[in-house]
Amino acid sequence: MIAPELLVTFATASALLGLAPGPDNLFVLTQSALYGRRAGVLITLGLCTGLVVHTAAVALGVAAVLKTVPVAFTVLKILGACYLLYLAWQAFRAQAAPVEGQVTSTLTGARLYRRGILMNLSNPKVALFFLAFLPQFVDAEQGGAVVQILMLGAVFIGVTLVVFGGVAVLAGTLAKALTRSARAQMYLNRMAGVVLTGLALKLVISSP
Repeated sequence: MIAPELLVTFATASALLGLAPGPDNLFVLTQSALYGRRAGVLITLGLCTGLVVHTAAVALGVAAVLKTVPVAFTVLKILGACYLLYLAWQAFRAQAAPVEGQVTSTLTGARLYRRGILMNLSNPKVALFFLAFLPQFVDAEQGGAVVQILMLGAVFIGVTLVVFGGVAVLAGTLAKALTRSARAQMYLNRMAGVVLTGLALKLVISSP
């Protein structure tokens, strides 16, 4: 069992990491700004579902494969970059919606949720981050390292839901006012495209 004070320290560190600008929270920010609070929350749920997989991968030792097999890391990061570039292309070519809500009409809840999952799972840096971060808070004297890692992963996911959910609500609220203007919609789409392209390039040049 993990000591309560250690869990508090871990939760605090997780919250600070969630607030620091990174691929996932920037993705939530841009998607919420484009499609509203609901979209941001659904994408956040998708991202957190991906974190469940990463937690299990660390607990089972699968994440270590990405660190020891360069080809696996390279293939996954290229797939992730291609997906981000695809989303950037969609943002660049998107047209302003004359009626509020039209932008989200083509993006169902399931599609938004899947978008969050794909964004998270296609980024090998998340797996490596979990591989480096979670074990630091495992108390070897308590035994049951796998159980401790699963507990830490659950705490991290809970904190992420709160932090990213807050980002989604704030960005979505701002977007609700901005998207009443066709020009503002155009600028939001272009900015989202630039951010997504930047994230793709950063992922391509990253190393294990």
